[in-house]
Amino acid sequence: MKIATGKADVEHCLYIDDATKKLLGAATRPPIRLVKIGVGERKVAVGGEVVQFRHEKTFYHPPAIMVNISDTWSIENIQEVAKRVEKQFFTRVGQDLFLNGVAIRNDSHSPEQFGTAVAAVEACSSLPEVLIAGELSSLEKGLAECGNYRALIHGATEETWKEMTTLTKKFGCPLTVKGQNIDELAEMTELCIAEGIENLVLDFNPSSLGEFINTSTKIRKAAIQRTLPAVGYPILLDTTRSGFGDAANALGVLKYASVIITNPLSYPKTHSLLTLRQNIYTDPQKPIQVTPGIYRVNNPGKDAPLLLTVNFSLTYFTVLGYLESANISSFLLIVDTEGLSVLTAVAAGKLNEFLVKDSLKKYGVAEVINHRTLIIPGYAAPLSGKIQDETGWQVKVGPRDAAEIAEFLDKELK
Repeated sequence: MKIATGKADVEHCLYIDDATKKLLGAATRPPIRLVKIGVGERKVAVGGEVVQFRHEKTFYHPPAIMVNISDTWSIENIQEVAKRVEKQFFTRVGQDLFLNGVAIRNDSHSPEQFGTAVAAVEACSSLPEVLIAGELSSLEKGLAECGNYRALIHGATEETWKEMTTLTKKFGCPLTVKGQNIDELAEMTELCIAEGIENLVLDFNPSSLGEFINTSTKIRKAAIQRTLPAVGYPILLDTTRSGFGDAANALGVLKYASVIITNPLSYPKTHSLLTLRQNIYTDPQKPIQVTPGIYRVNNPGKDAPLLLTVNFSLTYFTVLGYLESANISSFLLIVDTEGLSVLTAVAAGKLNEFLVKDSLKKYGVAEVINHRTLIIPGYAAPLSGKIQDETGWQVKVGPRDAAEIAEFLDKELK
């Protein structure tokens, strides 16, 4: 039963023979195989998806965004880009967002120069890598530098798949297979599977954004419905080849790319792309939440005002941002509305006088401050009298718009 509901892996069943494990595994594992790239803290898992559309359940594994590096660049430039990718991150609604790794490209067609470029990246970072080279000798040089760290090897063709699978087995790395259409990709994956290679990524090198949408959608549908299991693998989109830049990057996030290779991005473009990825890969049935409790803003004293809001992350961080930017010392009482916004929580009965009373007691608010005045959000105004009667605290109704909090508190404090 646990295997059927996805709560246990068939590989952990000790009393099932190998043939049965293979049969059950094929029936219960995600229709799109989960593939891991890299090792250590920065390793990334792609694929493992189970639905065609996000609203049906959720998307689980955000696409790995890999920044392109050419082996024709200077060592200083290569390491500068690698360090920037590794260290650059920003925090949004309580989550750290960052790029995932680098794709090192053998533009020089020199095995030695490619090996030197890979070694330069290895010397300054622990990022997952994609190795892109047309010649097997170049891939061998690159793998000699990073082969033990599960780099993604790109990309096996009809002419090279046999040698590429040999390299893949030698180093235990995932492999990208190339084809111009679904049929060619299915044929390539079946060849690799016959050689014992199952950690595969698909690359069909679209000639336009429209072609990418059409083909990636067909692949996703065939995989989810299990009408063509041979294409049930993550998709790679190399936006450096498309000429559409930002549009291609956004499209990859929206339409099923699991590995996106992009040229180096400015900070604003990085911020926009990672925000888009976060939004698409947030569970639509489970809002991002913060931990309920009492939060201190700008080192408040016991006389500082006490504001109440909900544990929907966007609400919390919006209120927090305005309080911090206005340099207002205050306490924030975050109550558990299961991640609902203020207006929704009030309408659904999740925010009520009993929850407020219990939260005041649970988090020991009376011991933290020396007054009994509680400021509630404007959208919770219908509850003000009930909260006051139930808790015995004086209740004041704040503004509906968080942008007006600073002005409201300034008047209250005066």
